Amino acid sequence: MTSPGAEPTIDRRWSVGELADELGITTRTLRFYESEGLIAPDRSGSARSYDHRDHARMRLILRGKRFGMSLAEIREIVDMYNGAASSERRQLRTLLTRLDEISEDLTERRRDLDRTLSEVREVADQCRTRLAELD
Repeated sequence: MTSPGAEPTIDRRWSVGELADELGITTRTLRFYESEGLIAPDRSGSARSYDHRDHARMRLILRGKRFGMSLAEIREIVDMYNGAASSERRQLRTLLTRLDEISEDLTERRRDLDRTLSEVREVADQCRTRLAELD
């Protein structure tokens, strides 16, 4: 088993349960992304076997979801990569554009939260002051 964040060896294979455990997700999540065509494990009957490529794609998919990307956006970025330097450049440019948008959105949300938190604290202080006056 590899440690979190460590790159697995190229010849490593995972069962559905092993990969789900390693990535901290459910087997249902893996099956969902398979049904969406984002990963394509080898099958032997009903058993699935995931390779290094599936592992890497799942890590990208999960990161995209954490960043708030839609499934369509994740698909576009993940499907763009085919190993060629030109496709990697295009993938990275597309990803950077989306990451800049996400960063701007998160920054705006942080400002909104800071304003709301400040207002909550102000009202709480007013309540404490009034309570002290009533005592």
